[in-house]
Amino acid sequence: MTKKAGRCWVGAVLLAALCVLALYLGGRLLAPGEEDTIPNDVFAVQGKAEDGAAEAMMLKIVCLTFDDGPSPNTAPILDILQQKDVPATFFVTAQDVNQDYLPELQRVVQEGHQVALHSASHRYAGIYADTESFWLDIKALRQAISPYVEVENIHWLRFPGGSTNTVSHKYGGSDIMKRLIAQCEEKGYEWIDWNVSAEDATSSHPDAAQILENVRSGAEGRDLCVVLMHDTARTGATVEALPGIIDWFTAQGYHFCTVEEMYEARDGG
Repeated sequence: MTKKAGRCWVGAVLLAALCVLALYLGGRLLAPGEEDTIPNDVFAVQGKAEDGAAEAMMLKIVCLTFDDGPSPNTAPILDILQQKDVPATFFVTAQDVNQDYLPELQRVVQEGHQVALHSASHRYAGIYADTESFWLDIKALRQAISPYVEVENIHWLRFPGGSTNTVSHKYGGSDIMKRLIAQCEEKGYEWIDWNVSAEDATSSHPDAAQILENVRSGAEGRDLCVVLMHDTARTGATVEALPGIIDWFTAQGYHFCTVEEMYEARDGG
């Protein structure tokens, strides 16, 4: 039985749970973000279910997500996910530092994980100069990863900095994110932020113990967790923390799925 087939039984229960989640998830946005003077994809996102919604859920769900890869740490991350039999979603980039590791995306897909779009350049001044620049960047990313994955099947993305970031305003105006969100839906893309952050790409450079604590404290009281982590050469501490993160969610009774699986269940498959 494949890993994906082995998780299929969760789908029916996810559907019932996510029908409740749809009442407060607000499309693909989990909660508002905050301005950060150093764009690093760690904009605070806090959001909990409305009163009574969490109690109605039949299942606790967690989506592990990794931004900014692939990198030298992609293989170690995949090794841990394989060992723990846990799926994840990788929001990838195609910067110069990623080029040698793009072939790792083949393994990501082969092992049942989800590849999603983040940015080709990840340069805020360029991608948020105007909406056309953003979509040209996404086009470049799709072209860069096309030798390794079926890009026609990729319809999910995460905006650098999140959908409510305000750093983009100084480049493309105060309404650029609203315009991009509208265009995203028009172009057939789905997008998602996060509601739990490992804070592993901040200037404080947390160690593995702090990353685990960041995730645990962020997940407290939530029945749906979309966890933001990073897959870069500088986030080796995230790799070190990952087994403990997975073990903690498992001990708390969470079921793991990719972002795509979560929304497929919500939409009835």
